[in-house]
Amino acid sequence: MSNKNPAQTEDNRLNEHQSNDQFDINESSYKTSHAAVRKARRFALQGLYEWLMTDHRFEQMGQGEWKANPPHDIAARTRATNAMHTVHLGYYHTLMREIPEQITDLEALIAQHLDRAIDKIDMVEHAVLLIGAYELKNSLHIPYKVVLDEAMKLNTHFGATDAHKLINAVMDKLAAQLRTVEVEADTGTGYKHKKQQHFQQQQSQSADEAPMVATESASDETADGSSAEQSSNEISEVSRQPKLRIGLKPKK
Repeated sequence: MSNKNPAQTEDNRLNEHQSNDQFDINESSYKTSHAAVRKARRFALQGLYEWLMTDHRFEQMGQGEWKANPPHDIAARTRATNAMHTVHLGYYHTLMREIPEQITDLEALIAQHLDRAIDKIDMVEHAVLLIGAYELKNSLHIPYKVVLDEAMKLNTHFGATDAHKLINAVMDKLAAQLRTVEVEADTGTGYKHKKQQHFQQQQSQSADEAPMVATESASDETADGSSAEQSSNEISEVSRQPKLRIGLKPKK
């Protein structure tokens, strides 16, 4: 005979069901290394792909009554069916929670740099660009070059062969738009670089003017030397002229 209280058992079931309906970001034992963050992106891409194909698509089609696959349910199933001990769970939950919340703004950013409607691109590419746009916009602690590189790696792992052209083109433009200071500093078009260039130009001009001043001084010295030599020659000529002799009167 079981000693468990039926009421407590039911409460535990309710609590367990409730915990599956929301993101648990209070993990303390997950990995936080670069590799763990990369794995978080990969699981997030798969989760976002599933969400884009179900609830988000139904919402875009005006069939909200079919929505039954929210992001937190996808995350809960993912954690239940995969070994996640090497994944940065905090970052995984952040991506799965905040990207769907910011979907309108992120898609607007991406759409500016597409040559077609955003619903016409492949769903994997869509998910890759959402993660990349989110990180450029919100994860400022991650250098923009790392974000671009990780987006290309996601496409290599999950996307089509030729999709890298679209991903690369859109991500480059998004980086220039969202990480202007970083990109300018890296490409040599930023304020500090321009100031340094101006300083170097001033130094170069000063170096170019110095020989000219020296040449002018040498010319002046030469001219002064010629004048002095001429004066010396004139004095010598005067000294060489015979002196007039005073005639003596004859004695008477």
